[in-house]
Amino acid sequence: MKYIGAHVSAAGGVENAPANAHAIGAKAFALFTKNQRQWAAKPLSQESIDGFKGNCEKYGYNPKHILPHDSYLINLGHPEKEGLQKSRDAFLDEMQRCEQLGLSLLNFHPGSHLNKISEKECLTRIAGSINLALEKTRGVTAVIENTAGQGTNLGFSFEQLAEIIDQVEDKPRVGVCIDTCHAFTSGYDLVTDEGYAETFGNFEEIIGLHYLKGIHLNDSKKELGSHVDRHDSIGKGFIGKEAFRRMAQDSRFDDIPIILETPDTEAWPEEIAMLYGFANE
Repeated sequence: MKYIGAHVSAAGGVENAPANAHAIGAKAFALFTKNQRQWAAKPLSQESIDGFKGNCEKYGYNPKHILPHDSYLINLGHPEKEGLQKSRDAFLDEMQRCEQLGLSLLNFHPGSHLNKISEKECLTRIAGSINLALEKTRGVTAVIENTAGQGTNLGFSFEQLAEIIDQVEDKPRVGVCIDTCHAFTSGYDLVTDEGYAETFGNFEEIIGLHYLKGIHLNDSKKELGSHVDRHDSIGKGFIGKEAFRRMAQDSRFDDIPIILETPDTEAWPEEIAMLYGFANE
């Protein structure tokens, strides 16, 4: 069974996110547990924690179908000591917030070398950052999102994701989220039958499907292999509607959160309904 939703607003408190997801017909959802563009935030109040858990129960959301996203400021592979420590502290706080909310996943962008250290050293730093956070938390899986490879961002190839995972000590608590826009613009063909089969065949061989914990379902405003991260609405970009029909019918993506981050939030109910229509054909 597919669990499809979107990255919904948590304005006014995280407890509002489940209701916002329910309102658009989502069976899964993503959220920020704090302001994603600020380093620090007030601790979650017990009222918000209880309200979030209560609303998840009310609307029937299981933690394994909720994919919170950390702050965009965090760079777990930062080449400088101060920036790395700041990122690691912020990431730990994000993991602890998930713990408090009873969530089992935290999605994050791996990191960037900023042209100051080698790719290999940056990947090792990212893995080290994950290890530190996992040591200090319980029950939350660190879910690495593939990137488009824009700028100095790493994690755009399956090999890079595998290299990070290889260095994580608590492997049952690490996973991957595949963003379709990022995958496409980093060079993975999702459009042709052959390209699609090859892409996920390579994922299975290089990383392993048991590490797949979520999907970000986005069309792309930019071409295959462009390394530019620009999301588009489903069927309106270079990936096209048929690729998403294929994904909606792929049993490998059952029982994990499939999250829209498409730019037209008003279209989310329509996109979710369309995807469920594909899944049920």
